[in-house]
Amino acid sequence: MEKYRYSDAELKLIENSCIALAVYQFIDNRVVTIALSQGFLDLFDLPDRAEAYALMDTNMYRDAHPDDAARIADAAVRFATEGGELNCVYRSKARGEYRVVRSHGKHTYTDTGVRLAVVTYMDEGSEAEFGEDFEKSIQSEFRKSIQNLKGHFDPITGLPGLNYFFELAEAGRKTIQENGGEAVALYFDFCGMREFNLRYGFAEGDRLIIAMAQILIRTFSHENCCRIGGDRFAAYDQAEGLEEKLDHLLEESKTMNDGKNLPVRIGIYKSRETEVGIGVACDRAKMASDEIRKNNSSGYFYFSDELLKKTELAKYIIENIDRAIREKWIRVYYQPIIRAANNRVCDEEALARWIDPVMGFMSPGDFIPVLEEAGLIYKLDLFVAEQILEKLKAMRDFGQFLVPCSVNISRSDFEACDVVEEIRKRVDAAGFDPEMLTIEITESVVGNDLEYIQKQVERFHELGFKVWMDDYGSGYSSPDILQTIPFDTIKLAMQFIR
Repeated sequence: MEKYRYSDAELKLIENSCIALAVYQFIDNRVVTIALSQGFLDLFDLPDRAEAYALMDTNMYRDAHPDDAARIADAAVRFATEGGELNCVYRSKARGEYRVVRSHGKHTYTDTGVRLAVVTYMDEGSEAEFGEDFEKSIQSEFRKSIQNLKGHFDPITGLPGLNYFFELAEAGRKTIQENGGEAVALYFDFCGMREFNLRYGFAEGDRLIIAMAQILIRTFSHENCCRIGGDRFAAYDQAEGLEEKLDHLLEESKTMNDGKNLPVRIGIYKSRETEVGIGVACDRAKMASDEIRKNNSSGYFYFSDELLKKTELAKYIIENIDRAIREKWIRVYYQPIIRAANNRVCDEEALARWIDPVMGFMSPGDFIPVLEEAGLIYKLDLFVAEQILEKLKAMRDFGQFLVPCSVNISRSDFEACDVVEEIRKRVDAAGFDPEMLTIEITESVVGNDLEYIQKQVERFHELGFKVWMDDYGSGYSSPDILQTIPFDTIKLAMQFIR
């Protein structure tokens, strides 16, 4: 549907009117501004007519009270889609204060059958002038309209809700492609929102979310983005000039919310010849965002076919880890550790390999990071410990010489279960001295929580287990780790030695 255009004489008549009114048209699931009167500009303190039209098309609810934006936007969409009349009371900032505005709208049809919405506005005074009467009269109307909300808009940011955004994005993407452009879906996520809320409180967290929403509106317009939930947002746009927009957005985000902010991760999915729905496009943009999840800095990342394969493999690993353990697709191999002084095997290290009937051979680099991220690595680590104990029992039964064997423990093992107790129970049940099973912890496991890992190592030591540090020198390599935690052996990373 094309945008309706008044004749020059008709438009001049409307624009010169001292009555505060606006004419809108509903096109592709969005409200489009057709005409604004002089009375409208005066009421809302918009001195420049061209800027007023641009504002209504990109950030229509910029000056609305934050508590009212979603409610009046939702009422406008219901008025456009369900018909009837529009009756809405809200607060809008003009001349440095919030004014209480009452809007009333009806639909009308042109001679050619185009449906337009004519909305008039009345200034009922400043919010402060109402005093106690404001609570009794106007707020009662607010409560009634809030009860009728249908979820078209997010109540905190005033952005479109997810379902309504999907409708807008599908129509918008089609328009971009019809005009010869390439559409993109974008996913936005903060780095460290949980810690931010713990430090500053949820109210400050909401202010940060609102600040981010305003940046998105200024960048993409108020109907081309949405808040998915929490600290996550989505948007769509055309590919041309996108990176310049995103660079400006990231620069602006550094100073939002008076400096109390967080890095922003952005995932980008470009439309392909074989098109997917906007929901799938946003999911793939999220996959791209997740690729830079471990980077504690702002940036953006594009979705690719390689990323899709990686994601599908991760999904397969998570869905099949239990079966892989049960059916022994995961096999444990043993690497001898030889003492240079006498050239004899003094220890062994257990290594897991996944030989899959569908995917073939998978190295630890394929499945271990996936399981760690999903919080499922404890299943693998405990399985490896059980396999070590079974091997030791078999060797003992045959009267063979035994040497200790080590098992790797991941950081998420400590979070998923009491891994110290789980290993103790298995070793006791097998009838072995704890010294026969060595615990290996990589430097990355220690992370920033040195005190916590120190306590867990002490628990292992109290039970009689030896604890090794693996891959020392692969990360930050703080000497504090070696001084604080009494590891029995330090295994140096090759790059550290080099």
